[in-house]
Amino acid sequence: MPHEPCVAPGVPPHIGDLPAGARNAITDVPGVRVGHCTLADGALQTGVTVVLPHAGDPYLDKVPAATAVLNGFGKSIGLVQVDELGVLETPIALTNTFAVGAVAQAQIRQAIASHAEIGRGWPTVNPLVFECNDGYLNDIQAMAVGETHYLQACAAADVDVAQGAVGAGRGMSAFGVKGGIGTASRVAGPYRVGAMVLANYGTPSMLTVAGRRVGPELSQRLAAASATESAPEKGSIIMIVATDAPLDSRQLGRLARRAGAGLARTGSVYGHGSGDIALAFSTAYTVPHDGAAPMPAVAMVHEAALDPLFHAVADSVEQAILHALWHAETVSGRDGHCRQHLLALMPELKSDD
Repeated sequence: MPHEPCVAPGVPPHIGDLPAGARNAITDVPGVRVGHCTLADGALQTGVTVVLPHAGDPYLDKVPAATAVLNGFGKSIGLVQVDELGVLETPIALTNTFAVGAVAQAQIRQAIASHAEIGRGWPTVNPLVFECNDGYLNDIQAMAVGETHYLQACAAADVDVAQGAVGAGRGMSAFGVKGGIGTASRVAGPYRVGAMVLANYGTPSMLTVAGRRVGPELSQRLAAASATESAPEKGSIIMIVATDAPLDSRQLGRLARRAGAGLARTGSVYGHGSGDIALAFSTAYTVPHDGAAPMPAVAMVHEAALDPLFHAVADSVEQAILHALWHAETVSGRDGHCRQHLLALMPELKSDD
């Protein structure tokens, strides 16, 4: 389906004092790749996005991880085992709410295809799927996302990350305008921190850009265009944080919770109907699946040295949210519903580079 012309994204303000990585993306963390599969056809405006933590087999070589649930109005799968065992064993997948089951099944089939003993002689596999509700723009009841789309996203994984209305972000809304996928990174001393968000939250009046409250003006312009309705927040955001700092799962849980600082700066109060969930993982080492294999001997970062990483998480999450808004485009979908690009409504923000 042809899209409405989009406004050139420009560059949002740089958040914080820490420098960005070379790509200003989660893939500045070595080994991390991101892939999308986008469905954009009339009432179907949805997709799948995957994050691959390294180039190897995540089931055999697991990465340490932890989650933080800021507000639990969500239907993700796999979080309980991540918090219990402190590792990932599949790629991280993001999609719409009603596609969680299909994508989880695709992850299980993918793992079984590589290891026929999974669920037989070996333990089962923990699929990990995060979701947001894109039902305003997407006919979510069509349940259009399937195994093929997940596999296409995996096959497309690369270090160059498309942002905005792509992959899982295709049908997402934020602050009454078009939301979606955003990513950013920061360099904190010898370590890199990257964030990727699936932004689908916030009421228009809440929007804050680099400390500047632009929400009231955005609300007025949306009302003048009859483009939104007054309603409580019912969206969600997924925040994925990666780092090459050697951290254990407990420390990664501390990083994941700091994603909330970046989210709050944009104007969110983690509303009742918003599922606000973060996951952090480290690529500094892997944990072997084989119980007879030696565990890695890694010198972890001292607790007293975590503050720069906390700053990097907060800044990269806030920056990633702005990137999602800046890189989006106007999208029309189900029943004629439309979400406009923020910069089409507020072009003066482009001049604040």
